[in-house]
Amino acid sequence: MKRSGKADLPLHYGFVPPWLAERMAKLGLAVVETMVMEYGNTAVLSKLSDPFWFQSLGAVMGMDWHSSGITTSVMGALKRAVNPHAKELGIYICGGKGKHSTQTPNELMKLSETTGLDGNYLVRCSKLSAKVDNTAVQDGFQLYTHNFVVNSAGQWTVIQQGMNTQTRVARRYHWHSENLQSFVSDPHTGICGPNTGRILNMADARAQGSRNAIMSMAGERPEHMLKEISQLVMPSHHDVRAKDVDLKRLGALLWLAHEKQPADFEELLLLQGLGPRTLQSLALVSEVIHGAPSRFTDPARFSFAHGGKDGHPFPVPVKVYDETLGVLHTSIQQSKLGSSDKAEAIKKLSQIARQAEQGFTPNADFEKVIEKERNESWRYGGRTVFGKAKPSVQQQLKLF
Repeated sequence: MKRSGKADLPLHYGFVPPWLAERMAKLGLAVVETMVMEYGNTAVLSKLSDPFWFQSLGAVMGMDWHSSGITTSVMGALKRAVNPHAKELGIYICGGKGKHSTQTPNELMKLSETTGLDGNYLVRCSKLSAKVDNTAVQDGFQLYTHNFVVNSAGQWTVIQQGMNTQTRVARRYHWHSENLQSFVSDPHTGICGPNTGRILNMADARAQGSRNAIMSMAGERPEHMLKEISQLVMPSHHDVRAKDVDLKRLGALLWLAHEKQPADFEELLLLQGLGPRTLQSLALVSEVIHGAPSRFTDPARFSFAHGGKDGHPFPVPVKVYDETLGVLHTSIQQSKLGSSDKAEAIKKLSQIARQAEQGFTPNADFEKVIEKERNESWRYGGRTVFGKAKPSVQQQLKLF
């Protein structure tokens, strides 16, 4: 299991409109609740530590699929939605962006009073993870957001992001406590990316003296250089392009949702009544919840669930979003009452999509798929930060 990862993202400004922020929180809670019931809260921390999975989660939530804003928006939505249910789920989210990040120690100490967790230890982990990424490795990125996620067993994940104003790129760092032995001896699995010149690496084995002088990390002497990391570098273009997506995976999903019918699959009978567009979104959400790590190498694909607030690849289909939320909410409530039939049906969606990919040859025109989604967006309550989608203007006057 990788202990950490890194993602380089184009620096974006702007805001998440209330109509999307509300839905992001609901979808985030539904994903976390389902994962906790199915796999336990440890699995949630493991997923959050994977930069590819995290980017896919942001895309399926309707955020701009490649932007730096995914980090603060997703973590803000999760914190608002998950913390009121923290005792039930066994997951607590602390910190945030800017001044909220500085409250992380206070939040962790208050948490220790109610849970019995070692607050001093958790505060130390929070501070050291920030120190390593912000100070020990000086790569031109200054941290401005820090989230510390801890479960009822005291395991934790850190998601923090730094900014490089010169290159207009934000860098997100992921940490995971599993198997972490020392913050100064191979704390990451490695750091790699485009060579931008010399950097100050206080985690280098040769920096022992300087490290002791600058930081109060007593230490084991690091014995090797930083190794390979899980790295995600997102492009600067806003639009989703064919090269950003695994067309075989996307094509098989579209074929299942729009050309096959749920009734064709015995496992999906409980989902009858859903339109093909909602089935498409639900299948992608199902994969976020149940998919293996290898399924998240192309996060852009998950933007085909609920579009993006900037209109790429298409406006957020609000009606589809709400119907997906309704199905997930119902499955969660039924599972709590002892009936897992609908939850199992949703899980089957990702399994069937994987099966359909075997031997599948995509033949759909990628640009026409996006054009179709945009043309029909108004039918699904399509919406972006610029306004609501409207029907295309009829070019020819009809007399009859």
